[in-house]
Formats: sequence, structure tokens, C-alpha cells
Amino acid sequence: MNPTPLKVGLVGWGAIGRVVGTALAAGDIPGARLHCVVDNRPLGDATPAEQVPFENAIDACDVIVEAAGQGVVRAWGERVLTAGTDLLVASTGALTDEDLAKRLLAAGPGRVYFTGGAIGGLDLLQAVRALGPLHDVRLTTTKLPGTLEQPWMDEELLHRLRTATVPVEVLAGTARDIPVRFPRSTNVAASVALAVGDLDAVRVRVVADPAAVRTRHVVEASGPHGAYRFEVAHTPDADNPATSTVVPYAVLRSLGAIAGRPGQIL
Repeated sequence: MNPTPLKVGLVGWGAIGRVVGTALAAGDIPGARLHCVVDNRPLGDATPAEQVPFENAIDACDVIVEAAGQGVVRAWGERVLTAGTDLLVASTGALTDEDLAKRLLAAGPGRVYFTGGAIGGLDLLQAVRALGPLHDVRLTTTKLPGTLEQPWMDEELLHRLRTATVPVEVLAGTARDIPVRFPRSTNVAASVALAVGDLDAVRVRVVADPAAVRTRHVVEASGPHGAYRFEVAHTPDADNPATSTVVPYAVLRSLGAIAGRPGQIL
């Protein structure tokens, strides 16, 4: 455990950030405390810590937590790391840009971390990867139709989503393609690819289901060393159904590990 708590700068006061920031301010993560909040909206007294410009947060904090979307990672990730501040990324979909991923991993002296978010089993997939490549990796993500609507969709697809009475496949592709098309809904695809080490090896199906009370992710992977299957079903966040209620708690768990909280499974 760090003798001096890590000063955490939180970027984004939305569905994820509010939970993370409130828990940090309450002292729920030993070894880490909320120092400031960054958001492009004036928040007034809504936050338990001072709202500051991004540059100020980088200078003042030990760790920046991104909880505001892929654009933040693209615009600020390298600047955080080259300033010597650590970065915890929630919007892993930004890493489908391989050039950005390489630059972040090479930047420093700050260290970059990624939270697993709404999916489990990534630690095991990383371990198996050391034995050799996984030849067949599939992810099926099922969500409510309204959470999947995107500006690029044509009227025919939007009509299918809005009138669906049974599950509808919205798009299929690789982990390189899908998070770009659904920037707020499919970070899980990028997280699986990070664990496997190959964006093109992960085949992804996005399914809209009007009866999806829970958001479901099914990962199936196999190779010469074994076969693996992980399935999770999460309650969507009430304020932002595109994300799951568990995501901010995954961020808090990751912060606990960075801060040296004992008892963590690493």
C-alpha cells in the first residue's frame, strides 16, 4: 500500500465517473483519493472535488482516470503519459487505432493501464496467449436496440431496430472494426482483442434484442492449448443504458490494484 494516497484526476462526470468519483471521495479505495474532476460541462457543486482544466489535472495528479469516451484517449493519452502521470483507460475501443495503441504503450514515463470493464476472463486469455496464439476467438454482444442506434445507420436498419420483436444481428466484423462503429457500446470487443493480442483474430457479432433485460457478452476462444468460454449478463445503467452498472466498479477495482490494495486478484 502506498503510504501517501495516490491523487486521482477523474475525466468525465457521467454514468461511470459519478460512481467512481463518489467512491473515491468517500475513501472506499484505500491508497487512492479523488483530487479533481475534468469535464467539458460546468458542473458547479455537483462534484466532491474541484473541477479543473485537463492540463491542471495532469500536473497535479498521480493517476488520470478516463471515463469520458474514446476521444479523450486519442486527444490526451500521450500528453498524460509523457508528463509522467499514469493513465487508466476505460474506453478501450480507442485502442483499435493500432498506431495510437503503439504510441501509448511506448510513451512514458507515465504508465498506461486498461480496465476490463464489463467482461471477465481477460487475465486468463492473456496467460494462454503466452503459450501460443488463439486461432478462433468470437464475441457476441447483445443489447437493447435503442442503445445501438448510430448516425451511420441507414433508414432500413434503423427501422429494423425500432420495430424488432426478436433478436436482430446489427453488424458482424472484427474487433478492429466494431468499436469504431459503436464507440459507446462495444469497448468489450477491444478489451478482448487487447487480451488476445490481435484485433483481426476476434470476430464480433452485435445483436439487438428488444427483450434484453440485461446486456450480454459471450466470449468463446480456442487454440492448441485449450478452449475457453465466458458469459456475462449485466444490468444496464439506468442513466446510460449503453454501459453496464458494473463498469465503474471495474474501474475502482483497477484503481485499487494500482494503489497496491491487498487481496487483489492480479
